[in-house]
Amino acid sequence: MRIWDIHPGYLNRQSLLGEHRELHGMVSIFMHGKTGYSHHPETLRWVGYGWALQMRHRLLRCEMELRGYQDRSPVALDDNPGSWPAKYVDPPGLQLQILRRKYIDKEAGRIPLPQNAQQLWSQHKYSVLARNPQIYHRIGLELAEEKIEMVELTLQVVELLKSGPSKGGTRNAAQHMWGYVREAWTDEGEVENWSTKRLLLQTQKLAVKTCQPYLLASTALSELLAWETEEDRGKF
Repeated sequence: MRIWDIHPGYLNRQSLLGEHRELHGMVSIFMHGKTGYSHHPETLRWVGYGWALQMRHRLLRCEMELRGYQDRSPVALDDNPGSWPAKYVDPPGLQLQILRRKYIDKEAGRIPLPQNAQQLWSQHKYSVLARNPQIYHRIGLELAEEKIEMVELTLQVVELLKSGPSKGGTRNAAQHMWGYVREAWTDEGEVENWSTKRLLLQTQKLAVKTCQPYLLASTALSELLAWETEEDRGKF
């Protein structure tokens, strides 16, 4: 049993659907007292973190929908809102290494496993921008000056993405992302009146349609919608 902490975009189809299945198994343990895997380290670290488990499910669901899968199995746990487990079974940097070994000669995820800190940053930069522009600029400067290594950066971005983006931050990031696909849209004047949710959804569609490489390797392409739709779509 494993609930990953890295973005679900790194998971291939089998791992993505497998985590979704195992997450629901964990929910059954907590809600119905089922004993299977109840003492597993992965299960134990999520005890008391129902909201975080629901949020991870939201992230999985948005990634699944981006890849064309449907999910109609909500997670109703919501205890300890805003808090995530403090411990990792494996730290985020090691999780990327585990996937790298696991995926040798196998299908890869939507987002390529990063080979260096610069690539990792390019994959996460709009997710970070939506949350904290100051940290966004600081990390960019540290990378330019080679003051931060990949393992440290992996932990930083995973921790940062546990907090939801602000509405203004999400809008700002969405507008940046729209710039990569705007030429594929014919009525630019209409875009100004779109909600942020619609802007994100249309950016997704055009990124997939045009095979836009930068956005298709971005965590923000799916995860910002997980936070944007929390009130609009009810429990995931």
